[in-house]
Amino acid sequence: MAPCKVKIFALSTCIHCRKAKEYLEGRDIQFECIYVDKLDGDEKKATVAEVKTHNPKLSFPTILVDEKVIVGFNKDQLEKSFN
Repeated sequence: MAPCKVKIFALSTCIHCRKAKEYLEGRDIQFECIYVDKLDGDEKKATVAEVKTHNPKLSFPTILVDEKVIVGFNKDQLEKSFN
């Protein structure tokens, strides 16, 4: 089974985002983390638009595991997406 592609859209000040990252790191899962609040200008606008395509409420973290979208830090949903 190929490894999952994982991407987290996060805020640098968000405790739930931090917990999601710690959880993935603890499981040795490779992921890309984008801190939306640290982006500027067109890059920020484009990233916000991308997040809204997956999560119209624009809440954080928004986690993509392959094609699956997980909104918020939910261990059970994350576990299911990796099995």
